[in-house]
Parts: sequence; C-alpha cells; structure tokens
Amino acid sequence: MGVTHISVAQAKAEFAAMVAKAEQGEDVIVTRNGRPVARLTRLEQTPVVYGDLVGLYVPDDLMALSIPSEITDAFDAK
Repeated sequence: MGVTHISVAQAKAEFAAMVAKAEQGEDVIVTRNGRPVARLTRLEQTPVVYGDLVGLYVPDDLMALSIPSEITDAFDAK
C-alpha cells in the first residue's frame, strides 16, 4: 500500500478518513512544519484462541447474564 503525508491541522480535520486509510493498509505520516512527527498505521489483529481467556476476571454483574455454565466456568479464576 501507499503512504500519505498530511499536516497536523489537516489530520485533525480529516481524522476519520485517515483512520479508514490506515485500516486499509496505508501508512499515514503526520507532519508539522513539513517534518514527519507521527505515523498512523493498521494494527495487526491477533485472533483470540479458545482457552486464552481462562482465568480472566469477570465482574459479577456480567456473570448474572444468561450464559451457559460450561462457558462461565472457564472464566473462574479460583
């Protein structure tokens, strides 16, 4: 993908559009007085694998939802 250079003022005015470009794989270089100062780029998503969340603390109010016990038991940190 390409690289877009954009001033701080323009990035402020067009932030959502710049994020969309980054999501599509384009690097957005933010400049101040013509000098690069920051980069907006796409984050690589790491898929969550079953079992990765075992032992994660889950608040009681969330546990009150109608979630099958075989799922909620996997979150029990005890």
